[in-house]
Amino acid sequence: MPRVTFITRAGEARVIEARAGQTLLDIAWDNKIDIEGACGGCMACSTCHVIVDPAFHDRLPPPGEEEEDLLDLAWGLQPTSRLCCQIVLTEALDGLIVSLPDEANNMLGG
Repeated sequence: MPRVTFITRAGEARVIEARAGQTLLDIAWDNKIDIEGACGGCMACSTCHVIVDPAFHDRLPPPGEEEEDLLDLAWGLQPTSRLCCQIVLTEALDGLIVSLPDEANNMLGG
């Protein structure tokens, strides 16, 4: 099973083994990682924004136009920022490291 490391807002590294084929958002929710995902993972908000470690950024498929538009709304945007609802864990991404930004903008309210 591939592993992914989430760096929490507190700087804690949480290494999780997960099934390939799951989105990072689902993996985060299943393991009580503090990522909101206000839209439920349907790419209608930016609250699942994560910062991908540069060593892994080029291994991901490029973001589509819709994801890029939503990322423009994300707080603390970085060059390697992505929406974790759009990252599907694969064996090739084993060891992936993502960091949670300090805050999230919930454009849906609530």
